[in-house]
Amino acid sequence: MGLGAPLFYDDPIQLVRGEGVWLYDADGRRYLDLYNNVPSVGHANPRVVEAIAGQAATLNVHSRYLHEGVVSYVERLVGLHHDGLESAVLACSGTEAVEVALMIARGATGNRGVICTDATYHGNSAQVARLTALPVGTRRTGVRSISTPQRYRPIEPGLTEAELCERHLAQLEQTIAALEADGERFAGMIICSILANEGLPTAPAGWFERAAEIVHDAGGLVIADEVQAGFARSGSWWGYETSGFRPDIVCMGKPMGNGMPLSGVVASHELVSGFRHRHRYFNTFAASPMQAAAGMAVIDEISDRELVVHVAGVGQRLRTRLEELQADHPEMGDIRGHGLFIGIDWVRPGTTEPDVAGAADVVEGLKRRGVLIGKAGQHRNVVKIRPPLVFDEEHAELFLSAFAETVAGARI
Repeated sequence: MGLGAPLFYDDPIQLVRGEGVWLYDADGRRYLDLYNNVPSVGHANPRVVEAIAGQAATLNVHSRYLHEGVVSYVERLVGLHHDGLESAVLACSGTEAVEVALMIARGATGNRGVICTDATYHGNSAQVARLTALPVGTRRTGVRSISTPQRYRPIEPGLTEAELCERHLAQLEQTIAALEADGERFAGMIICSILANEGLPTAPAGWFERAAEIVHDAGGLVIADEVQAGFARSGSWWGYETSGFRPDIVCMGKPMGNGMPLSGVVASHELVSGFRHRHRYFNTFAASPMQAAAGMAVIDEISDRELVVHVAGVGQRLRTRLEELQADHPEMGDIRGHGLFIGIDWVRPGTTEPDVAGAADVVEGLKRRGVLIGKAGQHRNVVKIRPPLVFDEEHAELFLSAFAETVAGARI
């Protein structure tokens, strides 16, 4: 697989089995999973397993044959979005979905310029990776960035929240103008609707809605990246509902198939039909009957088990308990997030200086106590809590006990 193939942890785990929120290694040790959002409705979910197995035993072909299951799935999928999102393009990965979304926006507007944040990640193809870690002011053909809108580490100290919002909005307007001045022309903005890869920072109130208005006034389209935020993760079906804005194009991925490679893009019928007209888009494994079966089972699980409400409730109570611990642990600099996606900004006590090594120690310490978790964010110091959606109060108590022990040990 080549030198440098990525693995988690100083001493990697060989996983052999999963069930619900639990993972098991080759030695039979059980781990509580607070990292994986791919098996969104739980590892080895029986309904999804049955749907995939039944379809695999019946038929699986590419998308150039008519299949009722695929049509029904797309109808169900777009029905979960706001009324302006009417049609879908299915794919296999988040990267591919983002690439399709960029092609839709650029084709519809006839322009190339796309704006992202300076600390984002939307995928790893040659085109999409150009959006990754792009410092403000850096010029890449067809791409510019804006500062990540956030309150914890403001771009200028001493501003009120309203003033901070205005500063970020002004920077967006200036960046659009710079694209136009450079002859790039403005096609749109792509944004994770809960700023997941940026570390889940809390944006100034009103920023998302007003930024979308600025983009539309400039003739651009708003692309919401819901690959991490979507499918109930934030305590709403979609992160854009949580953040309060209305996108023109939405990218989806990871949790859609509970492990079956499945992603998608939704937009208006006009935008999707225009894309179909301009591009001979085809993917051998996309829009397949097996994808549709897995995707429909995931939606059924979220709906029938009322996981949107469940995630909002469990996530809020978990966040409250973490905030209670924060008073005695100043290294927990900021606790933020939505639903069952919570970030703890790990800092050097008394400062907002990122403590990357400290965050890594927490991750390793939790692993030793049988809990799997990750770290991410602009500075790689945000302890990331993102369990399967079926995570409940019992599991939260197990995690909190292990976390308290880990943090106490880290302070000795």
